[in-house]
Amino acid sequence: MQQNQEKERNDSKEIDEQRWQAVCNRDQAWDGIFVFAVCTTGVYCHPSCISRRANRENVSFHDTPSQAQAVGYRACKRCKPNQVEFLSHSKAIAQACRAIELAEEKLDLARLAASVGLSPSHFQRVFKAQVSLSPKQYAMALRKQGFRGELKSSRNVTQTIYEAGYDSPSRAYTDNTTPGLMPSKHKKGAQGETIRYAHRKTSLGSILIGATDRGICLVEFVEQEEVLGILEKNFPSAELQEAEEDWQEWISEVVAQIDDPHRRQSNEMILPLDIRGTVFQEKVWRALTEIPSGETASYTQLAQSLGQSKAVRAVARACASNRLAILIPCHRVIRGSGDLAGYKWGIERKQKLLEQEKDRR
Repeated sequence: MQQNQEKERNDSKEIDEQRWQAVCNRDQAWDGIFVFAVCTTGVYCHPSCISRRANRENVSFHDTPSQAQAVGYRACKRCKPNQVEFLSHSKAIAQACRAIELAEEKLDLARLAASVGLSPSHFQRVFKAQVSLSPKQYAMALRKQGFRGELKSSRNVTQTIYEAGYDSPSRAYTDNTTPGLMPSKHKKGAQGETIRYAHRKTSLGSILIGATDRGICLVEFVEQEEVLGILEKNFPSAELQEAEEDWQEWISEVVAQIDDPHRRQSNEMILPLDIRGTVFQEKVWRALTEIPSGETASYTQLAQSLGQSKAVRAVARACASNRLAILIPCHRVIRGSGDLAGYKWGIERKQKLLEQEKDRR
């Protein structure tokens, strides 16, 4: 135990030293990976900020703007570290996390790094600095989390092992010895996170949009009076803040994708999504995004596409657990008979969505 604690302290010192060097060098490559705060001014900045450098003893480091703000610091007016467009590396790492979470097979480091436009060595360093785990440790921890979470509510241990993404029962048990903590974004109830939210009107009804620094985490059709109740139910331990101007680009894009079926299929703006589920749920959600607009699939077809033809009920439950209406298009799944089946946001809305998309093909 003491050795582990000592190692954690040494790792933390090493990361802080790397970050301090980035600040001294005004290294733009670290913008979006962390911010630094100066206790004598009460301001936090990007590593590349051109403001005069403070003394090292007055500087602290924070993974996100939200963390700096939570302890009383305000954003620098010169480098504007709280603006969404500056979170480029955070978005890249969020996309990499999502790729790992949704991958149906193991991803090697080179492919993963290339997918977000970074070299393998730089990607490994940035990923570990932001997530506190290597990509491999993150994948193993995700798989273990999915296995344990599903096992609590399942009577069929073998089926649970395969649904959690393991190749064999023995692999599930050997992986349970792997050390490592889950990143903060997966803590129960979003503890320690800030969720920005907005309520907007769309052609399909009023929606609630929630977002973290990593991406959109909630899109629900709800009325104004339901907003706080829904947020507290989904994120009971998070700090809730109304979204300010810096977040309007994402919010406007969500509304646009709901109002315009054609935009859902365009690549004009790819929204980063902060998805939260078991490994199996996230496999299902990825499969949903691969159903073309204007087409549908049955629950059985979806299960077969995952190579798990007997998991039809689990697929249906995963669809019902989707918290990102439209962005993860669970409305495109119907019964094998052709009936629309259920939809958590109303069967009439589901029918209208499918008609819109069919007309735009």
